[in-house]
Amino acid sequence: MDERIRMAVAKVIVDLALDKEFDYEIPEELAERVKVGTMVSVPFGKSRREGYVLSLAETSSFAGTVKPILGICGDRAHVPEHLVALGRWMADYYCCTQEQAIRTLLPAAVRSGKVKPKKRKLYRIADREAASAYVAVNAQKPAAALRVDLLKVLLSDGAQPIESLKASVPAFSNSSLQTLVRKGMVGTIEELVRRDVFGDSKVIPSKPLEPSKDQKKALELIAKMLRGETPSHVLLLLGVTNSGKTEVYLQAIAMALALGKSAIVLVPEISLTPQTVRRFRARFGDELSILHSRLSDGERFDEWNRINDGEVKIAVGARSALFAPFRNLGLIIVDEEHESSYKQSEAPRYSARDVAVMRGKFEGAAVILGSATPSAESAYNAETGKFLLARMAAQVDNKLPPHIRIVDQRRDGPPEPGKSTFFSPMLVEAVRDRMNRGEQSILFLNRRGYARVMICEECGFEARCPDCSVTYTYSKLHEVLSCHLCGGVIPAYAACPECGSPKIRYAGLGTEKIEAVAGAVFHPARIARMDSDTMRGADDYEVVLERFRRGELDILIGTQMIAKGLHFPNVTLVGIINADLGLTMPDFRASERTFQLITQVAGRAGRGDIRGEVIIQTHNPENETILYAANQDYDGFSKFDLEFRELLDYPPYTHLITVFFRGEDESKLVAYATEFTNGIQAYIHDEIKVAGPSPAPIERIKGKFRYMLVIRGRKLKLMKQALRILALHRPIPKGIDVYVDVDAQSML
Repeated sequence: MDERIRMAVAKVIVDLALDKEFDYEIPEELAERVKVGTMVSVPFGKSRREGYVLSLAETSSFAGTVKPILGICGDRAHVPEHLVALGRWMADYYCCTQEQAIRTLLPAAVRSGKVKPKKRKLYRIADREAASAYVAVNAQKPAAALRVDLLKVLLSDGAQPIESLKASVPAFSNSSLQTLVRKGMVGTIEELVRRDVFGDSKVIPSKPLEPSKDQKKALELIAKMLRGETPSHVLLLLGVTNSGKTEVYLQAIAMALALGKSAIVLVPEISLTPQTVRRFRARFGDELSILHSRLSDGERFDEWNRINDGEVKIAVGARSALFAPFRNLGLIIVDEEHESSYKQSEAPRYSARDVAVMRGKFEGAAVILGSATPSAESAYNAETGKFLLARMAAQVDNKLPPHIRIVDQRRDGPPEPGKSTFFSPMLVEAVRDRMNRGEQSILFLNRRGYARVMICEECGFEARCPDCSVTYTYSKLHEVLSCHLCGGVIPAYAACPECGSPKIRYAGLGTEKIEAVAGAVFHPARIARMDSDTMRGADDYEVVLERFRRGELDILIGTQMIAKGLHFPNVTLVGIINADLGLTMPDFRASERTFQLITQVAGRAGRGDIRGEVIIQTHNPENETILYAANQDYDGFSKFDLEFRELLDYPPYTHLITVFFRGEDESKLVAYATEFTNGIQAYIHDEIKVAGPSPAPIERIKGKFRYMLVIRGRKLKLMKQALRILALHRPIPKGIDVYVDVDAQSML
């Protein structure tokens, strides 16, 4: 019989982006230990490489000699076998290499092997009989008093770190301790110490609340999902802001735990605030894992291992928490499922929401997608019956929704001397009224910086980033011009660099300017600003929100990071400075994102006993999106938006793939993009539309030109296979980058 037929074979991917499996023989001594997902060491060419086992086989089709696996990386984390199938699906669906997809399943801190478990030495009684005898014989001998005291502590309290011994024995001496070690009465052991992500913070335990009528219906449906009694494993939980979605999440998790299963909760990164974490800890204690970008590598390593070792049953985190290595997963919750932050911007460019649905399918877990403003894709899936639907239309305690007013800024006319051009008289009066009543206000503008552009009034010069197709943003605080795409920073000009004229002005509006103007208009208000310019440190976000919660601030000014996930009962007013931002973006999702943002930030008002008020300032008061948002009419907007998308063949009625080409040499880039496009012509049929290649809306970033190819269609399986071959397996000219973005969320 042929030797290749009889031997056991592992199909391995190595740590190179080759998108290819290689066959290796499994030595007999490793046969019981090599599993799918195991990290192994293999010979590769003349070198030794590490890789992961993707599958096992009895034979190899390789014509040459199949080399044996050299060993198992025993000190390194392995990919849980049940996640390997998910990684392989991601590689196929999102047109990335298998190596990129499998690496995503493990945090870098775990995968690299550079972070080690934290351990501490404990001293303990090694010979209890000898130690007890020593204490009895030497109890009254002054010379042995210190050794006797040390033995007494260890005999009564068990194993101790040296710090505890020092605290318990005032006259502690290390030499006395080491004498006891040499005599064999005391020994040492190593104890694994988990790094504590919660620190000294404490929470008051909470109990489940009596569910409202809508919450009860949702929970009954979730209970059936957990038992596998529903036609779909996915539920869209459509609940207006402040309708109690989080309480549904908490009780659903309790149901999963009661069935002996685990749960994952995904939240947008910026919403992973202490307030969010506090609610989960109050219900489930510290027996949950927290995963987010502010963790150190050591903390991330320990949190992953707590899950992998079965120490916890709940993981709460941002996008990557989806890959928490639970073995008996019962529930995945995706809060604010519409958030664009669930889409990864680097390969693999996956959507955590969509991959959550697939992981739930693979592992038989229920998936809850929660939002007050669901994405068009999720709304369509619920409408067509692919997803289950549960509605929560009333606020908790039957609170009235906020009173929303639209201010038409076109009618304001020239401002009076000394008056603000950014705050309408209605908004100024409303903010001052809240200050007089001891209530708080939020002012929202989804644009940071002081001004968007520097313009010379003499020659018309605009200060633009030389490496990107955008203008610089001006920061008055630091007197710099910065590019928000490449991060470039230069000193602000005192005069025009083109003509030398001092007649330069800074136009446009950002949160920094709003803060400066608000300080004058609402003096002596206590004001803080939250945007990515001010929230630099790991704790900045928490510090500002805690001050706001304690009532130390009157006004909070910010971008979208304050638009969701915040619950402050004393906030009774939200002012939206410019509701038109985003509506003119060259993206078919512009209306959807504007509606979602307005609705979400409006939901911050009136969460206490006093009805909230929202003032929307706009130059387009007749715009359908703004009107639907002002009326809090999600159903009306969804119908309007879906009709528009169906008419133009946009998702969710089709799938959307963008192919981006980047390079410094524009002519070379155009030539290759054209050649690439010619390569997919054979796969274009009546149900596929292709546009481009053409310059991207932002034509240059970091000195590289950007062209894009947009593909829309209902049957794209063969097209994706062709794109995969062209982008991953065919030579690409030097100096050109190509990447495929499946289900693209940004058209910029």
